[in-house]
Amino acid sequence: MSAAVGRELERTAVQILVVNPNTTASMTETIAAAARLVAGAGTEIVAVTSTMGPVSIEGYYDEALAVPGLLVEIAAGERSGALAAIVACFDDTGLDAARAMANIPVIGICEAALSAASFIAQRFTVVTTTERSRVPVEALVQRYGMAGRARVRAADIPVLALEDPTSDAILKLRGEIARALDEDRAEAIVLGCAGMADLAAALRRKFGVPVVDGVGAAVKQAEALIALGLSTSKRGAYANPLAKPYLGALKSFAPGTVAAE
Repeated sequence: MSAAVGRELERTAVQILVVNPNTTASMTETIAAAARLVAGAGTEIVAVTSTMGPVSIEGYYDEALAVPGLLVEIAAGERSGALAAIVACFDDTGLDAARAMANIPVIGICEAALSAASFIAQRFTVVTTTERSRVPVEALVQRYGMAGRARVRAADIPVLALEDPTSDAILKLRGEIARALDEDRAEAIVLGCAGMADLAAALRRKFGVPVVDGVGAAVKQAEALIALGLSTSKRGAYANPLAKPYLGALKSFAPGTVAAE
């Protein structure tokens, strides 16, 4: 490749930011590998780990305290030239806040996965980690208009067990998928945790049905929005936050402050 062509490719590369809103770097590596596996030749995946908050997001409390770190990373990514951002947690942690703050499209992997599954199956089942994670995912299924088509199951897997090769996480996941296919009559499976992103291909081969990974689905949807020249509307719900002071520990998160840092 000539130097001139290399410089042209560098200028035209599409940068997509993928944020792991928990603070476990090894999970970010899993997520990044899955994202790069499906990214187009002209797409650069920039994967980052939140520097504040819980090591895993399991339930509403963890989710709430993961949002500030997520917003910091998305703001930094937008300043650095990212054309879209992906929230790599199946709870779609902080998605609405991120869309209000950022001017680039922000995609949650739950919404992306459910959308992708709806294109290829009439009935599908989301298999997530724990019972406390199942309830928020069910709420998202309702929000995204998929309640009549999607069921949600928990495989009783702590999130960080997915990073432990000595755990029985994969066996539990396979067992719950088998039950979903048998009992729910599911036509496709959606993996309900970003930490499962590297398992989709093997599970497709094992069960012979589509298995949707939200990370990969989000990357392709981000590429599509960029190619179409579409971004988040700043009229109405996702209008930029109103300027006002924030006090105490959240002083640095006042509207406009995070994006400018």
